Amino acid sequence: MHKIVSSLVLTALAGSLALAYPAQAAAPKAPASAATVKEAPLRAHLAFLSSDAVEGRGTGQRGGELTVTYLETQAAAIGLQPVNGGSFRQPVKIAGVRALPEKSSIGLVANGQPLPLKFGADWVWGPGDAQADHRLDAGLVFVGYGINAPEEGWDDFKGQDLKGKVLVMMVNDPKPTAAEPKRFNGEGLTYYGRWTYKLEEAARQGAAGVLLIHTDASASYGWSVVQNSWANAERFQLAEGVLGTGLQGWMTDATARKLFAAGGQDLDKLRAAAENKDFRPVALNARVQGEARAEVRTLNEFNVAGVVPGTDPKLKDEVVIYSAHWDHMGKQGNSGDTIFNGAVDNASGTAALLAMAQEAVRNPAKRSQMFLWVAAEEQGLLGSAAYAAKPLWPIEKTVANLNLDSLNFVGLVKDVNTPGSERTDLGEMAAATAKEMGLSIAPRRPDLGGGYFRSDHFSFAKAGVPAFSVGAGHGWVKDVEASNAKQKAYRERYHQANDEYDPGWDLAGMVQQAQFTLNLGRRVADAPKAPQWKEGDPFGKGRTASK
Repeated sequence: MHKIVSSLVLTALAGSLALAYPAQAAAPKAPASAATVKEAPLRAHLAFLSSDAVEGRGTGQRGGELTVTYLETQAAAIGLQPVNGGSFRQPVKIAGVRALPEKSSIGLVANGQPLPLKFGADWVWGPGDAQADHRLDAGLVFVGYGINAPEEGWDDFKGQDLKGKVLVMMVNDPKPTAAEPKRFNGEGLTYYGRWTYKLEEAARQGAAGVLLIHTDASASYGWSVVQNSWANAERFQLAEGVLGTGLQGWMTDATARKLFAAGGQDLDKLRAAAENKDFRPVALNARVQGEARAEVRTLNEFNVAGVVPGTDPKLKDEVVIYSAHWDHMGKQGNSGDTIFNGAVDNASGTAALLAMAQEAVRNPAKRSQMFLWVAAEEQGLLGSAAYAAKPLWPIEKTVANLNLDSLNFVGLVKDVNTPGSERTDLGEMAAATAKEMGLSIAPRRPDLGGGYFRSDHFSFAKAGVPAFSVGAGHGWVKDVEASNAKQKAYRERYHQANDEYDPGWDLAGMVQQAQFTLNLGRRVADAPKAPQWKEGDPFGKGRTASK
């Protein structure tokens, strides 16, 4: 654990950084090539943001509030202009939810007989609408993958009225076939396969609830992951706007088999039928009955946003947004190292945005440039989702989002990773930017785990904004074997208390990644035409709808 930074050191660090900025912000305007990200401020911000002083930047915790205060103070010192009126803060109302199975009577009834189920071991559930109590008596309907994808010619619902029902769904998406090897992105995962999509679609269908069937293969993780998130910890969700169904949950494969058999159905046969486009929902001889109670608290978190106004009389009304999430896991437990510092994830991206903003203020572009630090990413992209729902800049005039999450702390690389950029014109612009910097684009790999849908840029993509997260490459410039080992070792520290800052880190690669992102953003901000989605991409529909 880091030595706790005293309040005196905290004050001195914030003050010294603030004193440094006015002189830089007042410097004469320089050409775009002079916008050079500096290591010193990036390192200083990284060291502070991952120190014990901010207690792991936890959602709903004191460390989160300290982080927001630090970010808005530094944004003002740099010379960014507030976006939300006179404030750098954008409120994000969040609900913390913890199921109370011991105070609930909810259960599954098949063929008139209750199924003996244990919360946590056999199934988990909770509210999706930030409400504490729900009384249910709803029929169960198996809807296959629960997908409605017009561009794939796929509709698992077939127009059936499912209002008031509890939908049972498989996760992942339909498998490719010999006749259609590229359906649903072939080997890769589409957003239709993500469990978050399933919950959203159930709400759009007017369902009373949704239960997902877990298998290790389809979810890509074991049941213990579901248990830890749903049974053993407080979950967070947005408390206003478009909310989920009253009941959300998972059941084990063994539970699903018992339920379907007791309800007169063969789960394996229904799974096979669900691989075909002509599948239709199947009502089970089963119901969800009883009262589900949960402990619900509401809290206010904050996104932090500042802008560098554009210089072009017309293009300045459009904006390029650079984003990073400021939150991590905060303080957990009562003994040992209780602070999850989150140095790489994501003090690195948070610090990089501050260092980039410092240079953008000195070198404004034709379009405006916003620097956005979003809250509660670790809780399900909540801050970026709240921003997309109530944007501080019109979505139709937001030309791109470039996101930074878990930056390169190992060293210089020869390549840069731009997964998802190929879906839009940003792919070609990224390649041109990389070439100018003597870099190459890392080879594309099938997105087996749905990585494109798991970071804050995705909230913008769903709203129709061309967006992706800029990742580090792995073509190490020096000490390839040692660099690979260092990167691999981080996997053991991911989301652990020992994701801590090391003063000995070589931050040249982190500066390189931040510089690439700023250069790409500048290219977009100065381009005569805004980037567009590739024809046929499903997320391009959001952009079309907003015009």
